Amino acid sequence: MSLPNEMTRIEITEPGGPEVLQARRVPLPAAAEGEVLIRVHAAGINRPDALQRAGKYPMKPGMNPIPGLEVAGEVVALGKGVSQFAIGDRVCALTNGGGYAEYCNVPAGQTLPIPEGIDWIQAAAIPETFFTVWANLFGLGGASRGQRALIHGGTSGIGTTALMLCNEFGIEAFATAGSPDKCAAIRELGGQPINYREEDFAGVIAEKTGGQGVNVVLDIMGGSYLNNNVRALAMDGRVVMLGFLGGAKANEFDLLAMMAKRAVITGSLLRARTAAEKAEIAEQLREHVWPVLAAGRCLPIIDKVYALADAALAHAHMEAGDHIGKIVLRVD
Repeated sequence: MSLPNEMTRIEITEPGGPEVLQARRVPLPAAAEGEVLIRVHAAGINRPDALQRAGKYPMKPGMNPIPGLEVAGEVVALGKGVSQFAIGDRVCALTNGGGYAEYCNVPAGQTLPIPEGIDWIQAAAIPETFFTVWANLFGLGGASRGQRALIHGGTSGIGTTALMLCNEFGIEAFATAGSPDKCAAIRELGGQPINYREEDFAGVIAEKTGGQGVNVVLDIMGGSYLNNNVRALAMDGRVVMLGFLGGAKANEFDLLAMMAKRAVITGSLLRARTAAEKAEIAEQLREHVWPVLAAGRCLPIIDKVYALADAALAHAHMEAGDHIGKIVLRVD
């Protein structure tokens, strides 16, 4: 396959607001050993992209400074040792950065075939949120059929994915949001909405569960929610933290309440996981979730699509907080 020598990608020119995202022409990347090179047709926008842009994401040495953690496209080159894909395959992938570009190299273990009937835009909205929810809600959180879960940020990409998978796998789900429209969207996804601007979510959980609480909390808020998250837990419950929009430190945390419930408080950064760990999550998704997607269920909710050159507008839209579901960049 004939490939160009250069491509367009979106770079973070300096830490700051959306305006620091600028298009640049750069040499085409190569597929290293164990990687595939993907011609990107669409790329998902995620909260860690904005944190990275603002200089607030913990970037370890060697991490790709180009934003973009998920893509959908076609395989155009294979690195040494890659045998599970062929040139021309339609795939989506969890990247290690670099997704805001016309081409992106990705470890083959983090790449999955696009289920039949799913277009580029939907496919690009799958990897980051499905990897994250599966690894944290079902992995670290241990959510299983017959249990209860509380999802904070219920209309975000993570939130809508978690609600759909809870509904699919028999988990009773509650979710927080800050407007009547967002609460209505949660209800449509099979969750029980809690308007955090008007209600004490821990009190609502206690009332609706007869004081039993939820088995797992999936949290994007961090410090400001930690005490109430423990209040909302059942005995032996688990709080899994994915973000810290409400602060990275928990002041005056009630350790006695945690101990009384034998609560487990944990969290993770998906990007910091090893290639082997990400490949294992991919295989679990292929086994448990890909058949669901192929059947037309749990498909990502798309809020808005922007051109690659309008990445700054996409970030501004995400940070305004009015979206329901995923925001995607169209690259082709």
